[in-house]
Amino acid sequence: MRNDGWSTMSSYRRDRSVAKQKLRPGTIPRILRFARPHRRSLAVFIAIITVDAAVGAVNPLIFKAIIDDGILQHRTGLITVLAGVVAALAIFDALLSLAQRWYSTRIGEGLIYDMRTAVFDHVQRQPIAFFVRTQTGALISRLNNDVLGAQSAFTGTLSSAFANLLTVTFVLAAMFSLSWQITLVALVLLPMFIVPARLLAPRLAALTRESYGLNAAMNTTMTERFNVAGALLAKLYGRPDAEATEFSSRAARVRDIGVTQAMYGRIFFVSLSLVASLATAITYGIGGRLAAEGALQVGTVVALTAYLGRLYSPLTQLSNVNVDVMTALVSFERVFEVLDLTPAIADRPDAVDLPVGAPVSVEFDHVDFRYPAADEVSLASLESVAVLDTRIPAPVLHDVSFTVAPGELVALVGPSGAGKTTISTLVPRIYDVTGGAVRVGGRDVRELTAASLRDVVGVVTQDAHLFHDSVRANLVFARPEADEEAMWAALDAAHVGDLVRSLPDGLDTVVGDRGHRLSGGEKQRLAIARLLLKAPAVVVLDEATAHLDSESEHSVQQALATALAGRTSLVIAHRLSTVRDADRILAIADGRVAESGTHEELLARGGLYADLYRTQFATQESAGDDPGGDYEGSAGPVPGSADGESSSRRPGPLAGALGAGAALARPSGSSAVR
Repeated sequence: MRNDGWSTMSSYRRDRSVAKQKLRPGTIPRILRFARPHRRSLAVFIAIITVDAAVGAVNPLIFKAIIDDGILQHRTGLITVLAGVVAALAIFDALLSLAQRWYSTRIGEGLIYDMRTAVFDHVQRQPIAFFVRTQTGALISRLNNDVLGAQSAFTGTLSSAFANLLTVTFVLAAMFSLSWQITLVALVLLPMFIVPARLLAPRLAALTRESYGLNAAMNTTMTERFNVAGALLAKLYGRPDAEATEFSSRAARVRDIGVTQAMYGRIFFVSLSLVASLATAITYGIGGRLAAEGALQVGTVVALTAYLGRLYSPLTQLSNVNVDVMTALVSFERVFEVLDLTPAIADRPDAVDLPVGAPVSVEFDHVDFRYPAADEVSLASLESVAVLDTRIPAPVLHDVSFTVAPGELVALVGPSGAGKTTISTLVPRIYDVTGGAVRVGGRDVRELTAASLRDVVGVVTQDAHLFHDSVRANLVFARPEADEEAMWAALDAAHVGDLVRSLPDGLDTVVGDRGHRLSGGEKQRLAIARLLLKAPAVVVLDEATAHLDSESEHSVQQALATALAGRTSLVIAHRLSTVRDADRILAIADGRVAESGTHEELLARGGLYADLYRTQFATQESAGDDPGGDYEGSAGPVPGSADGESSSRRPGPLAGALGAGAALARPSGSSAVR
């Protein structure tokens, strides 16, 4: 008998409330469009399922013929022929099973590939505001669990439902043709299994939900504790015994749920087997009496008994098919929900490329900005909230206007929360302005292609991120076509080449999770090398040395001198030397440009900058931060900018050329680093 208690129990583990959900209009047509590339394989798959169900329904009729027309009639030749037919059908059914599995896998894996790549490509094009709000685990779940759930809709749920429907149709048709009385008696027994199963289903679904929640909590705990930053924090502040006890209690509950579910599975299997056995007994009892009285043939009794083994499991699964199908369709809908989230920042249809090689300026023209509201960039299901916050955030920038000329260095200073970092994110178009315009090279960044803007603008942040990969992979992420000569030139210019040469595997040394195998200063210099390899015309620095010790900062400042030489630079100032070497300083307060001028001009005004200087920078000057001198090893002032223009700023840590590296320029198509 082909009783499948485990599959039946799995069906009843699903939350029945899902059947009450309403699909968004157009979901099913979208599913069909998604499956269109696989329509030929689907047609063959459905044909195989149909033939397989028919073969399964034919076998008991052959058994009937063997008994009634062969054995009882003593026709040995017919017995041999029919036995051969049974064997041939068995071989044919085995081949059908292999073909069904091949097409099922081909369709399923094809759908997984199509959906996973579509979701990944779509998600990576979302703005940074999307990732700021979204739970990473929930997003990964869409790429894994929901995509797999959608795939199972074709290769599991829908194909199983179709196969079960065909099997039940063929089997009942054959049984009613043989004996409608015995068939009705067999069907009367089915509620003996289905009714208790329906009563157990809510408890089973609740256990499954609890198990998923506990597993998710344990996964979250492990993800947070086992990355380098989380492990370090746990070592410093954690309570390992208490955390182990808490984790153990959750794991113990998952264990207990697993035992309970296993027993439920056995109950389902035993119950279904019991119902089938009782039906078999009744069939032999009633059918045997009728056969003994001559009202029924012996072969018919045997055929009816064989059909019973093919009837109950498909019938039981069909009784829960609405839950199974809706569960699969909801997985599709959750995937479509992500695909329907339109990226807030995307290339316009008429976007143009920024010309390569020309001097590039940066202009803020009466810029207003507020951060996007949750419902503009995110999904409630990805934030684990019932409803997204629809409140409009308060404006952050107000009527900000300034220009950074080609080759000029402009420093941004101001108290924490004034809007400096926000200004820096608008240049590479991490966010879009809500009023006014940001122009790079004289063009509104919204009119430019994202690829050409990325080529022109380079950014180094406070906490430079490195992938858990090799030094080489982290470098070429900025410029995939770069050769080793260009990489070493960039590393040397960033004052980190000797370090990389000393590593066991050189460029192929893995830097660890988020680069934690390197010190803070080494990470920053490697990030600057990545910037140099990219060779952008515009450099944006967001306090790249804010959290470094003095020795690391010394090395990073030397690397920055090369990075900024001759480039259009917008720097959020942390060091006095950065401020005093700047061509111009913008003092930012409450999202506005409060003051603009050189260091001496702003000090003479006695305004905001003068106050900041007294509270933030004066101690650096008294500690010996000489704005006019170079760090040890500096080669002096920049002889010329990368655009062929002489630098107007005084020599200093940010203006000093570091040997020939500061004067290197990368012409179009060249692999040299400048």
